Amino acid sequence: MSSVLYDAPGPKAIARSRVLSIIGIILIAAGLVWLILVLGAPTVSANGAVQPGLWSVTRWDVFSDVQVWRTLGQGALNTLRMAGVAAVFALALAVLFSFGRASETRWIRVPTTIVLEFVRGMPVLLMMLFILLVFSTGSFWAGVAALSVYNGAIIGEALRAGIKSLPRGQREAGLAIGLTPIATRFRIEFPQAFRQMLPIIIAQLVVLLKDTSLSFVVAYDELLRSGVYNLSNFFGNRYSFSFFFVVLAMYLTINLSLSWLARVIARRSRSRGH
Repeated sequence: MSSVLYDAPGPKAIARSRVLSIIGIILIAAGLVWLILVLGAPTVSANGAVQPGLWSVTRWDVFSDVQVWRTLGQGALNTLRMAGVAAVFALALAVLFSFGRASETRWIRVPTTIVLEFVRGMPVLLMMLFILLVFSTGSFWAGVAALSVYNGAIIGEALRAGIKSLPRGQREAGLAIGLTPIATRFRIEFPQAFRQMLPIIIAQLVVLLKDTSLSFVVAYDELLRSGVYNLSNFFGNRYSFSFFFVVLAMYLTINLSLSWLARVIARRSRSRGH
C-alpha cells in the first residue's frame, strides 16, 4: 500500500536494505568480539605487574564471599530508599509547581517561574553539595532534597503542559457547576493531565533513580559507592572492573524492571481512561 507521503520500497530498495542490515549486524558483532577480547587480555600496570584479563577466574573469586553480596544488597536498598522517598516528594512538589506556574495570579505565577528556571538550570550535584554544606542535613536528606526539587520542577512542567492541552471547556464546566478554581484544578484538570503525562512522569522517575548515584559525592552509601568504591578499596583495585560490571548489571536490572512496570501502569491507565 502506498500513499502521498510514503511509497512502498521496490525490489532493489528491499535488497539494499537487507544488505545494509546484514553489514550492520556483522559490524556490531565484530565490535562485541573485539571488546570481549580486549577486556580478556592481560594488562601491565605502571609498576610492571601483569594483571590477568577481566574474564580470568581470579578476577571473580571475590564474589564467593557472602559479605560482598550483603554490601551490594545494602547499597541497592539504600538506592531504592532514596529514590522512593525522593519520588514521593518530587510528585508533591510537581503538583505545587504546576499549580503555581499555571496560576492566573501574577504574584504567584512569576515567583514560581523564577524558582523553576533556577532549579532546572542548577546541576543536581551542586544542589546536593549546597544543601549538605549550608543546611547540614546529612548525606541522605541532601540527596533526597536535591532530587525532589529538581525532578519536581521537571514533572511540574509536564503536568502544566498536560493542563494546558485540555479543552478550555473542562475548566468552564467545573466552574459552571459551582466548583472553586482550586477545586476545578485538583478534581477535574489534574487527574486528566496526570493520566496524559504519565509516560513522561514515569520516565522522569527512572531518571531520578539513576541520579541517586550522584549522592556518591556526598558520601551516601548507595549502590555505586558501596559496590565500586567501598568494595574496591577493601579488596583492592584488582577487582575494580569486576565490581563495576556487577553494579552495572544491578542498575540495568532495577531500571529495566522499573521501565517494564511503568509501561504496564501506563497501559492500564490508558485502558481505564477509555
